[in-house]
Amino acid sequence: MLKISDNMWDWLSLEWFTYSTLRSYDWVYPLVLYALPAIPLLFLLRWLFIYDSRNKLDMAMFERQARWQWTSLLRHLPTLVYILFISMVLLALARPQQINEQVEQTSEGIDIVLVLDVSGSMVLEDIKPSRLEAAKEVAQNFINGRVQDRIGLVVFAGDAYSLAPLTTDYRLLEENIKTIEFGMIPNDGTAIGSALAVAINRMRDSNAKTKVAILISDGENTAGSLDPLMAARLAYGHDIKVYTIGIGKDGQASYKDEAGNTLVVDTQLDESSLREIAQTAEGLFFRADTKDALEEIFRNINKYEKTEIIEKRFRDTKDYYQVYLKWAMLFFLIWMLLKNTFVTNVLED
Repeated sequence: MLKISDNMWDWLSLEWFTYSTLRSYDWVYPLVLYALPAIPLLFLLRWLFIYDSRNKLDMAMFERQARWQWTSLLRHLPTLVYILFISMVLLALARPQQINEQVEQTSEGIDIVLVLDVSGSMVLEDIKPSRLEAAKEVAQNFINGRVQDRIGLVVFAGDAYSLAPLTTDYRLLEENIKTIEFGMIPNDGTAIGSALAVAINRMRDSNAKTKVAILISDGENTAGSLDPLMAARLAYGHDIKVYTIGIGKDGQASYKDEAGNTLVVDTQLDESSLREIAQTAEGLFFRADTKDALEEIFRNINKYEKTEIIEKRFRDTKDYYQVYLKWAMLFFLIWMLLKNTFVTNVLED
């Protein structure tokens, strides 16, 4: 695409009429371009009308075959130049432009740590395919819906470990979530307090506007050296909001042992401790007894903790109609010159 520079003769380049150049424009009034094919047709109809209606003079001449001369085509030159003049005017009226738009996005991201229970009770299949697999899938969907947020992973059973640091590398988080499985922590149990402590340690030095921990568990605290309520108070002291999700149904639930046998156990969720943790850390408690309910919970959290993205658009618009106006003026001057020479008068017949 040519650019208009300080050189006053750049507009004479024929590249202004190439397909690639014309296609690169944003036309302000594109409907004007539809008139271009009609111009030659109108002149052809006009010529046919004049040719049929003009007076003819009968003359007696010697019998001889007239020879065609190429110079007879010159009589059509003024009309051709005039067609080009009108075409240039129409191109200018369509107002060709080139728009260079840049989008700049800024955001104050949120730090989020997902704290996931991988204890033995998460193998229960009251939520299909299992409590753990359902939690993993929904957590992955939640991560995919975030923008510019740093997210970390903590897993716990009888002990708690940081599986992924706070990062915006969502592909890395996806791969880490896939590695989560039963038995990855040998010491079984439910160390909720220790898991929250690991999440707090990840976020305590963060300068993020909002810091959130999302705890997913199906049991009461049975392991670890830190009381869950004390951990919740520590979270509150570091401005970390804790959402707790109690996963699973009350009553009987089945699971398959290592030999493939189906076993049934009684299960009961201790909601009171999870509610108290959320209340202490200024979060909310949710109960998920189905996968759909778990997905809805994460959708709600996604609404509560929304990252504000500020978008700035910069538009640089360059007009090129003046190039085609200059060509129009050039063709008009040529047409005026031809109309006042012998081309139109002598070679008309």
